[in-house]
Amino acid sequence: MAKTGPGRSKRKRSRRPAATTARPSTTTSTRAFERLLASLAHEIRTPLTGILAISELLAMSKLGERERGWVEALKSSAEHLTALTSLIVDGARAGEKGLVLRREAFELRRTLTDAGASAAARAEAKGIGFTSVIADDFPAVVTGDQVRLRAAIENLLDNAVKYTSAGGVRLVVEREPAGDGHRLTIAISDSGIGLTKPEIRHLFRPFSQGSDRIAEKFGGSGLGLSYVKRLARAMGGDVTVTSTPGRGSTFRLVVVVDPAPPVADGEPQAAEPGSAPPLRILCVEDNPYGRIIMRTVLGELGHPTDFAESGEAALAALDRTPYDLVLMDVVLSGADGFETTRRIRALPGEAGRTPVIGLSGQATRTHEDQARAAGMTGYLQKPISPRALARALATVPRRS
Repeated sequence: MAKTGPGRSKRKRSRRPAATTARPSTTTSTRAFERLLASLAHEIRTPLTGILAISELLAMSKLGERERGWVEALKSSAEHLTALTSLIVDGARAGEKGLVLRREAFELRRTLTDAGASAAARAEAKGIGFTSVIADDFPAVVTGDQVRLRAAIENLLDNAVKYTSAGGVRLVVEREPAGDGHRLTIAISDSGIGLTKPEIRHLFRPFSQGSDRIAEKFGGSGLGLSYVKRLARAMGGDVTVTSTPGRGSTFRLVVVVDPAPPVADGEPQAAEPGSAPPLRILCVEDNPYGRIIMRTVLGELGHPTDFAESGEAALAALDRTPYDLVLMDVVLSGADGFETTRRIRALPGEAGRTPVIGLSGQATRTHEDQARAAGMTGYLQKPISPRALARALATVPRRS
């Protein structure tokens, strides 16, 4: 017996390291799942870009009032889905790096109004009320991350509608100065189920909900509120909640947005789409679906366009044909858009002076600085708006 006991003990000790090594860590599995979510959301963005572009083209065409309403509903839904994919990507990558904000000029009141209109439609379908009060003293245009801000607001509105079965939801937005910028307080109140103090403590953890009670009854991933808090803090604010079980909740999202970019003296004014002579354009895009969308949009805007699938192909095309403009996707296989632009600037003669407008899904100050340093003459953010593209093309000089 004495010999058998130690032998067993020894065999147990020899097996433990192997068992521990073979078991995948929870952290590794979670990171793999988060990468999968981020990759999936990124892939979803590609067809959504096309839906947004085509719906905007439809909105620019001559439509009856009824049909225009359908197009606006389609466009609003696509914008909502685009915002949700940003939420998923940012939430899934929360542990990899800090949130990198876009910097773009956008119409603040329209963003708030569109988010409210989308929530109002969902509230009406559910049979509850919805009211919206947006202060009158908003600037027409501000600078900030419009896509992520709308995603955060819509996440809070979605939750308010989802957790309310009687009564209604109220959106109140106020503004106050914050240095040269604007501090926004976005308060969303509901008459829903409410939250206990322990449930509130769990709200802002990634992939976590207030309680099993909420998760079982209403579903959801529990990802949204952790994203909203990250975004609020990245934008110079925070998100807080006050709640009473059975009587509802109020979430207050505070963010800071910058003033609109100044218009330089003598800067050329964009002509109305279609009023200027057509441009001969070379579009550098390695995504087949992206080429279809750009061909459709540029064709509708009246500009004949050739396509190149890589930076090398673009350089060869410029060597053969004089172009008025190059539209350059920043993310390319092989040489990226920045490197390709540097090579274009090194070409002799007119080819080396061809205007280049960069197209990127990362409208950050770092990317803009890289674009300028590479020699790009302009920079547009994806998803590409046909109206914004038309305004940019109208300012490009035509070859004589």
